[in-house]
Amino acid sequence: MAPRAYWKGYLKLSLVSCPIAISPAASASERISFRQINKKTGNRLRQQLVDEETREPVAPEDKGRGYEVDKGVFIEVDDDELEAIQVESRHTIDIDSLVPAAQIDKRFYDNPYYIAPTDNVGQEAFAVIRDAMRGKGM
Repeated sequence: MAPRAYWKGYLKLSLVSCPIAISPAASASERISFRQINKKTGNRLRQQLVDEETREPVAPEDKGRGYEVDKGVFIEVDDDELEAIQVESRHTIDIDSLVPAAQIDKRFYDNPYYIAPTDNVGQEAFAVIRDAMRGKGM
């Protein structure tokens, strides 16, 4: 079964654009993940939220988000406020320039993705973009 697309939109290079989907190259079940453990007992560790000033535990329902405006001074920001300021996406990846793969930091290879056209009409435009990248040695 093909992986489910994380994102759908358009890939654009100059005047050529095509509909694409971005999917993970490796599924979550194929990735190795580690848990923090107590080296002495082998038991899994749990983290607890603690108030920095009082050192008292904080209940999950009392946890919030804040933006630090001055050292130790926070303004609380809730989900509604974040939603209100979100920039509307055009769902388009504009390719402004190309760089050789050797110039890309290896850290960006940790989570590989596939980019593929989403329909038959987009395949030709996708091929034009792919061939332009190949022509530049990318």
